[in-house]
Amino acid sequence: MLYLWLKAFHIIFMVAWFAGLFYIFRLFVYHAKYQDQANMRQAYALMERKLIYVIMHPAMLLTLLLGILLIALNPAVLRAPWFHAKLLGVAGLIGYQIFAGITAKRFARGDFFLSERACRFINEVPTLLLIAIVILVVVKPWA
Repeated sequence: MLYLWLKAFHIIFMVAWFAGLFYIFRLFVYHAKYQDQANMRQAYALMERKLIYVIMHPAMLLTLLLGILLIALNPAVLRAPWFHAKLLGVAGLIGYQIFAGITAKRFARGDFFLSERACRFINEVPTLLLIAIVILVVVKPWA
């Protein structure tokens, strides 16, 4: 029963994490678009900072912590090739979040090193990773 409760909260925090991952680069799209307007720059920088530190970081950490606890309760999953692929996807999500944090700091300083269009493309990365991870977990290829 404990395993199922941990799994439920793992999924809940994963959904919260993805909400932030889906939204952060959308904010960067508009931040880049309105970079010439000081009041808009400040507003977007504040929204980005709050999204990262209030939602994304806690949701990521709780998702990872609960995932580690689930592995501890079912270590056999570590022998499954599909699970290794899932972990690679999770590593990609962590890298995406780190890049989002770097981007937020640079944009807040006025260093718009990414265009609005680039932010639109980068915004699709978590969707692709989510599709891959869900297929891996549900279908369990190579099992």
